Amino acid sequence: MTTRLVAALALVVPLALPLAAGAQLRVAGNTSTLELAPVLLAAQELGADRAVVRNGGIPALFEADAADLATNAETQALRQSVDHPDLRVILTVAEGFYRVVARRSSGVRTLADLRGKRIATAPSTSSAYYLFKTLATAGLAPADVTIVPLSPLSRMPPALAAHEIDALTIWEPEIQRAADLAGADAIEFQDRRVYRELFGLYATVATLANPAKRGEVVAFVRALLRASERIRGRPSDAWPLVAASTGYDAALIEKVWHHEGYPGTLASDLLDVMVDEDVYLAPERNRGPRARAELAKLIDDSVLREALRD
Repeated sequence: MTTRLVAALALVVPLALPLAAGAQLRVAGNTSTLELAPVLLAAQELGADRAVVRNGGIPALFEADAADLATNAETQALRQSVDHPDLRVILTVAEGFYRVVARRSSGVRTLADLRGKRIATAPSTSSAYYLFKTLATAGLAPADVTIVPLSPLSRMPPALAAHEIDALTIWEPEIQRAADLAGADAIEFQDRRVYRELFGLYATVATLANPAKRGEVVAFVRALLRASERIRGRPSDAWPLVAASTGYDAALIEKVWHHEGYPGTLASDLLDVMVDEDVYLAPERNRGPRARAELAKLIDDSVLREALRD
């Protein structure tokens, strides 16, 4: 991140590690993602004396210096809730619509042409699940391709341009960077019906049962609802915050913004997605998929209902 962006970040959003003295609510979120936009706006509205955002995710809820709230894709919630069944999702902050970008010069014209190809993604993430679901539409399984894990994610776009991989899928805006670098050689596949990331806000049962802390959580969710509505109406309001947080150029953020959604509610199909996805994730821990009723316990709509009451 450039010095200019760090300075801008300090001006527009209370983002800090360690936490600022006197902060009431600690929110952990991946500050390199576009999905965090409503959280950044909500924290800005409330001010650093009421909410502070730090980099992290669901694991931060269970650390010694625990966060009160955290954001992650539903993929990480399913993985983390095996060891932490007291995890609860209380809001869908964002929806991420993924894409596969491949090189025509690798002989890719259709999804079926990905057979035998080298595809970069981030294992054990929502992007890997999207790849799994997308391959299945062409009758392919992960074993039919070579999965190439590359880290950091910024390595993926130049790897595609350099012909080190044949295709990739990851969250924005790195997928756009890959398409831009590949230029006319790029071919894109996207079917939003296959899967979308459901980037949620999470808390623990203990936090939600604490009357004082619950009041702060409800107030933050109210601010999130306002931020989401603002983003849907005037997305440009969020771009400087997101640019400062992520280090990406605001023009690139604007270019890919239509691949993100900010519903400001609990997705109506969240449980359906979790049930299907847990089948995919279960072998990772040599376990069976959990029953629908068990996964339903992870969803708590009481905070949203309370936040909607003025």
